[in-house]
Amino acid sequence: MHNIDISKLNPRRILVCQLRQIGDVLLATPSIRLLGERFPEAEIHVLTEKKCVPVLENNPRIRRIWPIDRKALANPFRALAFYASVGRHGFDLIVDFQQLPRCKWVMFFSNAPVRLSFTPKWYNRTLYTQTSPMVYGYAAKCKASVLAPLGIEWNGERPEIWLTGEERQFAEMFMDAHGLTGQSFITVDPSHRRETRRWPARHFAGLIRLLRESHPELRAVILYGPGEHELADEVASLAGDGALVPENMLSLREMAAVQERAVLHLGNCSAPRHFAVAVDTPSLTIQGATGTGWGFPSEEHISATKRLPCYPCNKNTCKTMECLENFLPDDILDEALRLIAIGNEKRKTATT
Repeated sequence: MHNIDISKLNPRRILVCQLRQIGDVLLATPSIRLLGERFPEAEIHVLTEKKCVPVLENNPRIRRIWPIDRKALANPFRALAFYASVGRHGFDLIVDFQQLPRCKWVMFFSNAPVRLSFTPKWYNRTLYTQTSPMVYGYAAKCKASVLAPLGIEWNGERPEIWLTGEERQFAEMFMDAHGLTGQSFITVDPSHRRETRRWPARHFAGLIRLLRESHPELRAVILYGPGEHELADEVASLAGDGALVPENMLSLREMAAVQERAVLHLGNCSAPRHFAVAVDTPSLTIQGATGTGWGFPSEEHISATKRLPCYPCNKNTCKTMECLENFLPDDILDEALRLIAIGNEKRKTATT
């Protein structure tokens, strides 16, 4: 690691490296905002995986996105040529959140005078000129702590997604097509690739039924991703009247536009919870095996969990799944109703 005084740094071009996952890329947007505010004349570029590009589209703080198409770069010579092209693009400052091999190739090819990351393992030290220890807490705050050497700190900035007028029009058309216009509705994300982070379908359905007892007009839009349609159908079937599954899977940005019109987002600890924060819709997240560091610190965004002695275990397998199986809809009904009241008030304010 080199000792470089960056107190007077005025970069012309900045590269932010955040390859994956979709939620993590969204959680990097507060840092992108802070960089833009600190260096308003600089171009900000982002290196990310192709699947994450929609998260960053239309963001006025970003000049260029460098998408990594893993299939297109399967050839190692083509991949090295791509990383060399990125690294040699004249960056004055590179911020690497992950220290993944593909990020490190960019560092290897770059002549950027300042290459910033979290305190690395000894074998990565020569790649970075400045490092910073991670400050733990909310995930976006953790990411932003890498910017400390630049005199930047997180101060409550939310994740950002910049929706277009066309995307908001899509949400209006979606609502019309599904009889949601003029109705209060929630979005529900019952999926997660890890079973220890996935609340049972019957519990999601049970909570929807309980909410409709208090709000008979309330509807529930069940979200799903690739390979998750069957689970969405199961939740809707168990929930009965008031629950619907879109015939066509929503894109990430379409999902965010629909979430923006909802009064509550209910789901597991996965990317849609972060989109809810970005579009200012209250959220209630079932944590399962994960800790609460993924939750935005606000009374409008609640991370609910059954506090067992083993929490948070962060395990991917469990024999009993007690923290999920025995965490019942009744346990969080009052919190869900409180958040729906907040969401209803937000929607009324937005339409007046």
